[in-house]
Amino acid sequence: MPSDPRIWLGGGFILLLFLAAVFAPLIAPFDPLEQDLMLATIGPGQEPGHWLGTDSLGRDVLSRMIYATRIALTVALVAAILACVLGTALGLLAGYFGGWLDALVSRLIDVWMAFPPVLLSILLVAVLGSGLHSVIVAIVVIDWTRFARVVRAETMQQAKLEYAEAAVALGMGRFGVLLREILPNVLPVVLVLLSLEMGIAVIVEAILSFVGLSVSTDTPTWGGMIAEGRQIIYQAWWVLVFPLAALFLTVLAFNQLGDGLREWLDPVLKR
Repeated sequence: MPSDPRIWLGGGFILLLFLAAVFAPLIAPFDPLEQDLMLATIGPGQEPGHWLGTDSLGRDVLSRMIYATRIALTVALVAAILACVLGTALGLLAGYFGGWLDALVSRLIDVWMAFPPVLLSILLVAVLGSGLHSVIVAIVVIDWTRFARVVRAETMQQAKLEYAEAAVALGMGRFGVLLREILPNVLPVVLVLLSLEMGIAVIVEAILSFVGLSVSTDTPTWGGMIAEGRQIIYQAWWVLVFPLAALFLTVLAFNQLGDGLREWLDPVLKR
């Protein structure tokens, strides 16, 4: 069992977010889309039930933040896993088989990483059209390189070790060595990258929501709430501060979980 508090604190906070997303209809005190102009920009705690106040349309900030968790975690989970699968597969093949395949994958990584990721994601979503699927596709297309580059280097190192050479000498096929011997040893690095990538995906979705290129404006998102709060910050600071704090804590939790997993799973750092 890991003893690093970063794993427990980061993982615990992320678990709470998942529970909030799953049970949002039961937890949220109000309908996140319900408007009441008579209660517009009510401060935190000034009206019974509105613990974090209301926005410019009288919608409950806490309820909208809880429902926005669903979008953030959906993008984090789906986009990060797809990018992980694609990047890990290409990194394993390129690192182990080398040759023209390694050269092709390496050139693709160099080309992809030459573009600023945020600007490229905005361009892709603008071309594909707004929507949750477009956001996920944009993140996968951009961030597979993070996994491919690291996994390729780790695979090349593992393939030179004695256990991999012994498996080949015993007659095991190359794909068998790759999947049964090398992949399990690369997996700890992949898990760390996956945790960090989830935090990155949350940020990218918030940026795209902020500029209006994510889901529809009616759907609560942290980025959309931050964009709205920025316009009325002097009248209702809480509309900006609370979703911004949720975004910051979520990304921090994923990063802390990734750092803790790296130290726990890496035998060198354990010493």
